[in-house]
Amino acid sequence: MKTAILLSGGVDSSVALRLLKDQGYDVTAFYLKIWLQDEFTSLGDCPWEEDIEYAKAVCDQASVGLEVVSLQNEYWDSVVTYTIDEVQSGRTPNPDVFCNSLIKFGQFYNKIDSSYEKVASGHYAKLEFEKNKFLLKRSPDKIKDQTYFLSYLTQEQLSRALFPIGNFSKKEIRDLAKKFQLPTKDRRDSQGICFLGQIKFKEFIKFHLGEKEGKIIHLEDGKILGTHSGYYFYTIGQRSGLGLSGGPWFVVKKDIEENIIYVSLTNEINEIESKYFSVVKCNWISGTIPEKNNLTVKIRHGEKMIPCNLEILEDGSGRVELFETDKGIAPGQFAVFYDGDICLGGSIISEREFFNK
Repeated sequence: MKTAILLSGGVDSSVALRLLKDQGYDVTAFYLKIWLQDEFTSLGDCPWEEDIEYAKAVCDQASVGLEVVSLQNEYWDSVVTYTIDEVQSGRTPNPDVFCNSLIKFGQFYNKIDSSYEKVASGHYAKLEFEKNKFLLKRSPDKIKDQTYFLSYLTQEQLSRALFPIGNFSKKEIRDLAKKFQLPTKDRRDSQGICFLGQIKFKEFIKFHLGEKEGKIIHLEDGKILGTHSGYYFYTIGQRSGLGLSGGPWFVVKKDIEENIIYVSLTNEINEIESKYFSVVKCNWISGTIPEKNNLTVKIRHGEKMIPCNLEILEDGSGRVELFETDKGIAPGQFAVFYDGDICLGGSIISEREFFNK
């Protein structure tokens, strides 16, 4: 089977390539160049040069061809502008979700020859075909599981996808990398947003939106505690980087028009935790709305899953009731729903509701 594999220069995709090669797949590796080096020259070094050197070394060892595909313009139009717009609107974006649905399993499909039957990646996720539907399932490694970032894929996209490392834990992948003596076997995992490389997200936002001094106010008594350099540098639930004494303090609310950040102490946070929120722009991977409403939900990437009820409204939006509270729910975040290990799809949090315990 002629297969294109997305190679990042990291250990996960490197192992995925070797597994496919050893299983007899006709593999060609592709490195997606999405780094906008001209745009961000002033912020730091370009990260893709080191990545591509590792990718070349892995391909040379496996006798696999490597092609570099530029998707810089597509990435800017689909992902970067979305990120900037969301931050400027006071919401919390997740560009990696759209990177997968619009770029890696979207625009990239249009860039390669149609003779490639499958597109593989180093994501920690499982794919099964059952009752004429592709099911996206969580990885056995619940910490590394990446179905959260794949929740906006469709049946058509999944029909061409392969996730070769989906049944492995991170430790097993590291062990396989050493067994294969891969050039990436000791390379550290990348952190943060893929198109930024080593650039800090705050520096990226500052580059585009500048700084705008505003007040930090204690939500409970209205006392001014300090100043900040722009509401868009802060996310709901954040408790570091505030520069306040006597904490820990949490960001609990933002006034976009007045450029005010509201904070609360740990012992006050119970009064402003969220149990209900609304979601919009729902993507159901099966193509149909879930029949069950008693599900679990992730509101951020990671191991934590919260039992919930999901009510779908007539306009296709939804209202979520959590069975436990969470202080970090913020508009713009993705809420991803599960039935057991099956990822049903994703949505965007539009509004949260507060309540008093």
